[in-house]
Amino acid sequence: MNSPDKLPKHPDRGGPISRRQARRRAVEMMYEAAQRGADPVTLLADRVGSVEVDPIGDYTISLLEGVTARRSSIDELLAEHSQGWTLDRMPPVDLAVLRVGVYELLWADDVPDPVAIDEAVGLAKELSTDDSPRFVNGVLGRIGTIADRLRAVL
Repeated sequence: MNSPDKLPKHPDRGGPISRRQARRRAVEMMYEAAQRGADPVTLLADRVGSVEVDPIGDYTISLLEGVTARRSSIDELLAEHSQGWTLDRMPPVDLAVLRVGVYELLWADDVPDPVAIDEAVGLAKELSTDDSPRFVNGVLGRIGTIADRLRAVL
């Protein structure tokens, strides 16, 4: 386990990187990878260890690796539960937020379902359009109602 003085520090505040900041960083890196047509884990590998303004926390790495490893399952769920929307029509930021949200809902054992949804909605408020939080909440809410069944089969 990392000791508190060994955790990546937030450059503005000097404290450890919070999970909220780690989620945001994961979404930003997924968005950047999509814009570049690159693999998020490859982009991550290029960044880890480089001299960056913002260090990359362990939770950001876990999210990027987890979403990438389960992307086909996540995208199938999103396509099925995004009423009236295809993945291609979704704004790339919303898609990145939704992928992180689904990953946390189904595979992050230490994140309660309501927290995963609330954090995703918060990221949509910060990073996307005025309509995005409602959309993200609706999609993740539908998946959240069947999350226990999904976890049993995935």
